Amino acid sequence: MTESSPNRHMTPATPMGRRVNRLMNGSVAALTKAGISLRGSRVLSVRGRKSGRWYSTPVNPLSYGGGRYLVSPRGQTQWVRNMRVAGGGRLRLGRRVRDIRVSELDDAAKPPILRAYLKKWAWEVGMFFDGVSAGSSDDDLRRIAPDHPVFRLESP
Repeated sequence: MTESSPNRHMTPATPMGRRVNRLMNGSVAALTKAGISLRGSRVLSVRGRKSGRWYSTPVNPLSYGGGRYLVSPRGQTQWVRNMRVAGGGRLRLGRRVRDIRVSELDDAAKPPILRAYLKKWAWEVGMFFDGVSAGSSDDDLRRIAPDHPVFRLESP
């Protein structure tokens, strides 16, 4: 493992950054729930690993190499921990809800997916990737891979 902590959760460091983050997430989630997708956004719902309640957050599914993936730009978040236990959840766009099953990728398989994800969404989530961009070296992508869980969407 790298210097990164497996429990690392990345949030903006300033109170203003956290407010902007909440506003952005809330806005994207509201639009997506209304059926307006921002470049492919969906609302992910996953059952809580302790409570059993459904929790929702906006996500950006990535199509890459014939597969579909969920990347956690903010690291080891609650949705990631819940997904590991639940093994799946639901993706929503407007009234359309799709049940999903997932499998988590190991760190060695992540670099090309992280690169594709950064090409598409760096404008939104690039701040969470420790200065690594889509143009960074494979070594840099391997270095940050442990901090960014990636799940492949499987057929339910």
